[in-house]
Amino acid sequence: MLRALDDAAVDRWSSAVVDRLTASRGRLDELNVFPVPDGDTGTNLLLTAEAGHAALQAALQAAREDGGRRPESPWAVLARGAVLGARGNSGAILAQLLRGLADSLADAPEVDGEVLSAALTGAARTAYAAVADPEEGTFLTVARSGAE
Repeated sequence: MLRALDDAAVDRWSSAVVDRLTASRGRLDELNVFPVPDGDTGTNLLLTAEAGHAALQAALQAAREDGGRRPESPWAVLARGAVLGARGNSGAILAQLLRGLADSLADAPEVDGEVLSAALTGAARTAYAAVADPEEGTFLTVARSGAE
C-alpha cells in the first residue's frame, strides 16, 4: 500500500488523471452549464491535464538523461505545465488547484495523507481566490468538498 507520494507516484497520478479525463470527457462536456453552456468543460480539463502531464514527462525524461538527478518538484513542474496550457475556465481552475498543491507540497519531505489533506485544502483556497466571482455548484465546490 502506498503510504507517501514520491515522484513516481505523482507521475502515475498525473497519468491516471489524463486517462480518467479522456474516458469522461464527453460526459463532463454534457454537464457543462455554467457560466456558459458551451459543452467544453471536459475537453478543457483534459487539455489542461495533458499539458501538465507532458511537462512532467519531459522533466522526468531530462532527469533520467542527466544521470538520474531529481528534477524540480514534480508538483511544481505539473502545475507550471497546466498553467501554461490551461484552456477555458475549468482548465484555469484546474491549473490553479495544481499550483496550490505545488505551493504546499514542493518542499515537503514526505507527502503522506495528513500533508496531502492540508495541501488539498490550500489548493481549493488558491483556486477560489483565482476566480473573480466564485459560484457554488461548480468545479470549485467539488474541489473544496474533496479537500474536506
